[in-house]
Amino acid sequence: MLTVYKLTIRQLSSLSRLAIMATLAAMPVSITALMLREDDAPSVKDFEQFVLSTMFAGSIVPLVVLAIAAVAFSNEVEDKTLANLTLSPLRRWQIALPKLLASITIAAPLIVVSALLTAHIAFLGEWKATIAITVSAIAAVAMYASMFVWLGLASPQAVGTGLLYVVIWEGFFSQFVTGVRLLSIRHYAIALMHVVDDRRFAEYDHLNTPALLVMVTLVIGGFFALTIRRLRRMDVP
Repeated sequence: MLTVYKLTIRQLSSLSRLAIMATLAAMPVSITALMLREDDAPSVKDFEQFVLSTMFAGSIVPLVVLAIAAVAFSNEVEDKTLANLTLSPLRRWQIALPKLLASITIAAPLIVVSALLTAHIAFLGEWKATIAITVSAIAAVAMYASMFVWLGLASPQAVGTGLLYVVIWEGFFSQFVTGVRLLSIRHYAIALMHVVDDRRFAEYDHLNTPALLVMVTLVIGGFFALTIRRLRRMDVP
């Protein structure tokens, strides 16, 4: 497992990919700083809706994770070396887990730094709000990573399919169709901010804490189980 993890880290950490991801992760920080310089700075509710919900959890985090997690298996698939992994003594979960952990290892630092700086600037260093946003960001990375690693195995056009998901499902339906929010990773990530700091962030139609934690666990565990199932059933050349 450790060998698979190290090889995946090496495959995913090219300088060009990291540079693009770092640029994306810096956008919420830059936009927050620019918004606060204006005379009519946004309210907490407006800031949450635009920067945290729409841009950060709904766009930046999934795009960064998509670019990393969706290609976690791509080298093995393209080089036709996935058969070597599946024929090794490793169980299928021992192949899927290092791929997922490697994706999180690459994406999480970029997102965490972005979340910390964004919260620090927006809330003037208030620690509870900063922790709330950071915890939400880490959970979002884990959920999106689990989903996109599976998507990378399930579809040969994983990046394109993932982009459609981010734009249409997370960007449009989850914001304007109430029932869809219960199937939205963005919704769960934002709800975690309210769980950690319910005073700072205004509450509205969020899941209660036990239900939220169950749903976050189901998203991560469910897509991880689908990845294992895909490894067992797919035709490996």
